[in-house]
Amino acid sequence: MAILIICLQAFIFLDVFSSEEKIAKKTPEVLAFQHQIDSLKMIAIENRKPKIFPFNPNYITDFKGEQLGMSLEEIDRLLAFRKTGKFINSKNDFQKVTKISDSLLAKIAPFFKFPDWVEKQNSHQKENSFSEKFTYQNYKKTAKSDLSTNDLNKATATDLQYISGIGEKIAERIIQYRSKLQGFTFKEQLYEVWGLQKEIADKTLETFIIKQKPIIKTVNINSLSFKELLRIPYMNYELCRKIFDYKDEVAEIQQISELKNIKDFPLDIYNRLVLYLHAE
Repeated sequence: MAILIICLQAFIFLDVFSSEEKIAKKTPEVLAFQHQIDSLKMIAIENRKPKIFPFNPNYITDFKGEQLGMSLEEIDRLLAFRKTGKFINSKNDFQKVTKISDSLLAKIAPFFKFPDWVEKQNSHQKENSFSEKFTYQNYKKTAKSDLSTNDLNKATATDLQYISGIGEKIAERIIQYRSKLQGFTFKEQLYEVWGLQKEIADKTLETFIIKQKPIIKTVNINSLSFKELLRIPYMNYELCRKIFDYKDEVAEIQQISELKNIKDFPLDIYNRLVLYLHAE
């Protein structure tokens, strides 16, 4: 508003010149003043232009797409793709799906903002390659009907990769953690897999369930050495030390629930620990 007032005052000032005075407008002082007015006008015009802030292209709406300059066909292609449960993970994926022009992509791509895990994944891939997991052929290969099972405790690495966001490394990591636990007893244990994002775990549990809990043979906590107890899932050095200090005080743990009597015992993992331990 202040810029417009300055411009208006300047125009009034210039209009009051007489015809003789107009000749003097070409003096260095007047030319410099006119240049300043032109600069202020350009700033005002630039400020009126709509600004684009960083955004995730997976969540473009009809309104947002039109603002960006996309056609209705391009927006519809994106929305149809998203309905399959898949995600755009790079600017090349976006162009491949929407078929927007190179010029429009160059204009809006700098404002794309993907989750951190996607950015890290993209840094290890060539920017000009379209991720295989988003191709129609690959989508057919990993169709839900092709899964060998929907049992989380029996799913193979290939089965797990049906979920968008799970690649070979994460799939193998899930299987390794499952083996360490001797099988998933609670679905919440999936969230404990290192590197598995919560939203990906949520999607996984929409497809895979625990049909049958694993049969885990518990061991007597009183018969374990320090090193043996330390190898139990969910156990760490500090907790192991506290348990042995407690055993020194009471001579022997009579009931496994006595673990809760230990000072600062992590109650949130009690139901996990007792999957592997008993007292007798």
